[in-house]
Amino acid sequence: MKNPWYNGGLHFECAGCGDCCSGPVEGFIWVTKAEIEFIADFLKTTESELRKEYLEHMGFRTTIIEQAVTKDCIFLKKIDGEKKCLIYPVRPNQCRTWPFWSSNLNSTGAWNEVAQRCSGINRGKFFSFEEIEKLKKTKAMVE
Repeated sequence: MKNPWYNGGLHFECAGCGDCCSGPVEGFIWVTKAEIEFIADFLKTTESELRKEYLEHMGFRTTIIEQAVTKDCIFLKKIDGEKKCLIYPVRPNQCRTWPFWSSNLNSTGAWNEVAQRCSGINRGKFFSFEEIEKLKKTKAMVE
């Protein structure tokens, strides 16, 4: 198998801007049963209430809902003029593995395109090829 274009590693450091959680296009934030339990516990609510207010069942999976107009994640709120994730310490695995998703790693073009929206890409912490592959596989387990 040919080495991927990122075999020398990549840099990424979350800038905390919330752009990866924002619209304008609709997306899905898939959550597992365990993640739902963590989020409910963190928000000091029941799983049933969490499901009713913040989650949507899509086929055999569950996604966090988005704000109707902006398509931002429902847990992304403006606080003191900055976008903040209300569940950041217990955010789903899909969020934790950003930007090391297969779709973003398909090519340098895909990576650079997503870097237009994410100021944390190509700066900060260095991730080795092995670390990227581990993150990519972790994400794939919930896809």
